[in-house]
Amino acid sequence: MLGETLNPPAPPVRPAPVARTLPRRLLYSIFGRIGGSGLDTDAFETLRASYRGGFLGKAVAYDNRQKEIPASFIHSLRWHPVRLISFVDRPYYYGAKKKYLDWIASRHLATGRYDLFHSWSGDCLRSVQVAKKLRIPSIVEIPTWHRDGGKQKIHQPDKPASTGDVSMFERWKNRLLLQRKRFVREYELADLLLVLSGKAAQTFRVRGFPEEKLFYLPRGVDVERFKPGTRPKKFRAVFAGALIKRKGIQHVLEVWHRLNLSDAELWLVGFLHDEAKPFLKEFWRDNIRVVGFVRDPENYLNQGTIHVFPSQWEGSAKVTYEAAACGLPQITTREAGDVVRNGIEGIIVKPGDMNAIATGLEHLYRHPEIVDEMGTAARRRVVENFTWDHFRMRLLDAYETAMRMAR
Repeated sequence: MLGETLNPPAPPVRPAPVARTLPRRLLYSIFGRIGGSGLDTDAFETLRASYRGGFLGKAVAYDNRQKEIPASFIHSLRWHPVRLISFVDRPYYYGAKKKYLDWIASRHLATGRYDLFHSWSGDCLRSVQVAKKLRIPSIVEIPTWHRDGGKQKIHQPDKPASTGDVSMFERWKNRLLLQRKRFVREYELADLLLVLSGKAAQTFRVRGFPEEKLFYLPRGVDVERFKPGTRPKKFRAVFAGALIKRKGIQHVLEVWHRLNLSDAELWLVGFLHDEAKPFLKEFWRDNIRVVGFVRDPENYLNQGTIHVFPSQWEGSAKVTYEAAACGLPQITTREAGDVVRNGIEGIIVKPGDMNAIATGLEHLYRHPEIVDEMGTAARRRVVENFTWDHFRMRLLDAYETAMRMAR
């Protein structure tokens, strides 16, 4: 459960194995693809656990990009009819796609062939309603935090849209959007919520969610793909992730410009969004390299000295697992997840605290021996706690918990 210890002491006597109470037939749905990067990887590893366990019934997703799990187990929506309205703005189009995914998943559930449902926040209101009606236990995975963020709120009703001067087309479009109440209702109906970090869990606790409804499920990383390389002679800070303000790129650039470290460089690995361009222009230095989006981030992370990622809002950023697996100390935030412990695998700063980011950068720049110690600890941390094998074992525990709760 949420209070699980990541490094428990070895028991003096190995207990006899206990038979798990696992589902016979799982239905899984996700607004994404099976196989790929990001959440697509998470989806694949989730299905791997159920397929190898012999209880995967069906997965509903927008594409299938892997070959290990037979295609007969996956209902691909690649050629979906929502394409007909792809001309509308992205929030409306994505809302329509999520609702279509939900409709298809709910139809699968209504057949009565499944005894566990697992989906993602925002993707499954109709489906969890059907699951509740049929007494099928349901799990909703939370990719970031509670919809209302990290502040305590008692009630925040959706504002009704004014229809006075709104055209029929605009009213139709507005019905495609995902409203806050949809997410909140999913939270309420689900039997179990999967949270990716302690910070994410806290956003549910402050709203009165009971501890037994929250299950801690951190991500995993492929430690054979992401592994340490040769540390460069020149101090090289790497920022890996989308270059957007939410991930703190503006703070990294301003601090880097302020410090003006000699014999050092900053690599920016990720898609450069328009909102970051003014900061890049204002705080540009010739020792900055804009790598851009890459499909092999491991080949850039393992050439770094440290990873700097002062994100303001995540669930549990996959790049923190990847950087740690590559043996990089990190300057990051608690908002980015639980991989880094302050002073052990890196330095934890508060979001937007540029003085703390600057102090951390300069400290690691001047103390290569600490970089080596933290880098070794970071690699050990993921190997012992955050491989995909760890993820799948925790996931099976979550499934068992949901099945027990439904008895």
